[in-house]
Amino acid sequence: MAAGAAASLGSFSRLGRGSDVAAVLPGVTLDPASIAQFVNALPNPLAPAFRFELSGTPTVSMAQTRWQVLPNGPETTVWGFGGDAQESGLPSITSPGRTFEVQAGQALQVQWRNDLPASPSHLLPVDTTVHLADLSDGPPVVPHLHGGNTESDSDGLPEYWWAPGELEKGPRFVKSLYTYSNAQEAATIWYHDHALGITRLNVYAGLAGFYIVRDAYDTGLPDNPLRLPAPPYDIPLAIQDRMFDLDNQLFYPSSPALAAQLFGPADYPDPTIFAEFFGDVIIVNGKAWPKLRVEPRKYRFRLLNGSDTRFYNLFMDLGVPWMSLGFVQVGTDQGLLNAPVATPKLSLAPGERLDVVVDFSGLAGQTIILRNNAPGTFKRPLVLDPRTTGRIMAFEVSQPLDRSVPDLPLPATLRGGPGQPPAVSLPAELAKVSHTRQVFLYEGMDPRGRLKPALGTTAGPLDFHIASTETPSRGSTEVWEIFNTTPDTHPIHLHLVRFLVVNRQRFDVRRFQPGPTGAQSIRFQGQPRPAAAGEAGWKDTVQVPPGEVVRIVATFDRPGRYVWHCHILSHEDHEMMRPFDVQP
Repeated sequence: MAAGAAASLGSFSRLGRGSDVAAVLPGVTLDPASIAQFVNALPNPLAPAFRFELSGTPTVSMAQTRWQVLPNGPETTVWGFGGDAQESGLPSITSPGRTFEVQAGQALQVQWRNDLPASPSHLLPVDTTVHLADLSDGPPVVPHLHGGNTESDSDGLPEYWWAPGELEKGPRFVKSLYTYSNAQEAATIWYHDHALGITRLNVYAGLAGFYIVRDAYDTGLPDNPLRLPAPPYDIPLAIQDRMFDLDNQLFYPSSPALAAQLFGPADYPDPTIFAEFFGDVIIVNGKAWPKLRVEPRKYRFRLLNGSDTRFYNLFMDLGVPWMSLGFVQVGTDQGLLNAPVATPKLSLAPGERLDVVVDFSGLAGQTIILRNNAPGTFKRPLVLDPRTTGRIMAFEVSQPLDRSVPDLPLPATLRGGPGQPPAVSLPAELAKVSHTRQVFLYEGMDPRGRLKPALGTTAGPLDFHIASTETPSRGSTEVWEIFNTTPDTHPIHLHLVRFLVVNRQRFDVRRFQPGPTGAQSIRFQGQPRPAAAGEAGWKDTVQVPPGEVVRIVATFDRPGRYVWHCHILSHEDHEMMRPFDVQP
């Protein structure tokens, strides 16, 4: 467990965090250095046995199971998803959940079912002092399709939860039979729980999985027009961090004593929510530090940061300084870039996805380690252990090359050419804008003296239960200017929409004064900077660094209630989330 120290960045963020970076709690948690690495075989979420059978109206169950997360010792009790698979070969309940692979434009109905045990009320310790769903009839859940263009009643909003057997329902519950229109381009999106006040716990317990949209261009077949690697060379990677007790069971810190050590004195309940969470064991697709045996050819990897708080700066380590291996980024959260972008490193915030191609040609016999050196969310760097949290997984180039499958060069463009989807055009989107909004990220204290991040307007921070202040009209295109007054980088996610990053710009946080005249106190610094090449595509989650305004442009094409929030799950749960209502 680690946390940095916050810098002072304005009247809503003069808050301290402890600088203790010790991960192991002696006698309580497993020492990550004792866990064997690169032993677990990486599960492929696009393997036939790991895909849902989607004929008719599938029923998907959320249930408890046992899963071999660590390579040795007992299985770990986790929560996962169950339903019919394309082929046999896995237990009925898997964690992460099986993959939905769907065709763009073909609607899908899913009957979701909460089959979690009603007692105890949760697998993990629950802080009942935060704004919370009712646990009296067992663990509440509500599945959200992150990145889906979905009707409000099927979006999985936090107040739409239900308990096991639907014995108790949230105040806005409508139904558990959800409709997904899939009215969007090919993309790597994902599904996860979104229940009010316990999203961080339900996702940590295992309630997440991939949802892959295919279309006429990105077909998932070897002869796809874009020459992208197809299964089995197309592999999603969900990266998360965890902690384990001495019996290999999930450990989630909640004690007031540890909270005080890390974040300073406050009136902590027992158990208490933590301002942030950093695990000391890296898991990929549900396995700790796995390995993948690959051929000396191109592979497509769909990277998802499914962690609570941890950011990742990813790079490939061949073990010798004179050899390097980079990435070719082909897509963002919501689909393909206009053209491939070569890069040696990738930055990935919680909730974000990156679509990349890695070429292992000429590396037969080599072992490459995917590594991480992210400095954390704070101005003061988060200390990493290069032996544990600095490693993600290993690639062994040990499989013979299957010459019957062509290993084709990537095209110079991915959009706008013959046989390609339309190009992404920022000017075209800006030409449709009818309104610009200013929204703000704040940090303050809750009544117990704990860190409480929030969203709001120029007037100040607002709790989630307060009526919507963002009410775009259906079909309207808006620019949102997202100002960050806090010392953390926050990944901001908007439900329903895809958006483009317009630009980024510094502003003087110290001179900004929330209130009736807050807009008049904004002082910009320097010139706006356009989106970097790797984020110049359709997105649904964007990194907003301290003292910066990030401008995005989006079209709100469905009516109803939705939410926007920080995708640091501990922030979202307490209480960095706000509703927005798209007017009919």
